Amino acid sequence: EAAARKIAKEFPKVAFLMGSSGKPQAPNFSVFDNYIQEPAYLSGMIAGGVTKSNKIGMVGGYPIPEVNRLMNAFMAGAKAVNPKAEFSVSFINSWFDPPKAKEAAFAMIDKGADVLYAERFGVSDAAKEKGKLAIGNVINTQDKYPDTVVASALWNFEPTADRAIKLVKEAKFTAEDYGQYSMMKHKGSELAPLGTFEKKVPADVVAKMRAAEKSIQDGKLVVKVDDNQPKSTAK
Repeated sequence: EAAARKIAKEFPKVAFLMGSSGKPQAPNFSVFDNYIQEPAYLSGMIAGGVTKSNKIGMVGGYPIPEVNRLMNAFMAGAKAVNPKAEFSVSFINSWFDPPKAKEAAFAMIDKGADVLYAERFGVSDAAKEKGKLAIGNVINTQDKYPDTVVASALWNFEPTADRAIKLVKEAKFTAEDYGQYSMMKHKGSELAPLGTFEKKVPADVVAKMRAAEKSIQDGKLVVKVDDNQPKSTAK
């Protein structure tokens, strides 16, 4: 990122748009981030409603803002429908190490977790092997895990890209924070269809989740952006 910011200064007429938790840099360096905490909250509500042990395992890559905010929103959603929910939180310090993520998930399952938040690849594999459930993140992998992945918070990059391209075409591109274009209001994120779990998630849980979804879309429910590192609450 430091290199990109330096290059942007050297080419002020070129539009730069970078995934970053940092600030825009005038005149031509815009930033975006995956502010998909709203569907993460909704997926947490589903998790809180389907857990039978009240123990939820969460495996993340690195404790950076874009990961932390999704985990915190997920935990808040789970607590909203299930105050007894407890969380085991682990970071594997890698963006792609499925075996390591799988081992972390196995350890949580051994301690009673029956729902796993799969922020990284490998977690859903562990859930599948042990007959537990998983919640997906950023993309929908239910087609690969039809009996395991209950719900997923999806990130749609199109609203961000479409805006940047439009402004470049109009010669109006400036330094701007595109964060809001990842939110549900702008269709930058959504909860994936429940699909194979449509009839398996308790109806009252789905009803609560749909009510919260509508409240978010109407602007009545604001999901807090909490970038602090989440902590385990399981005893």
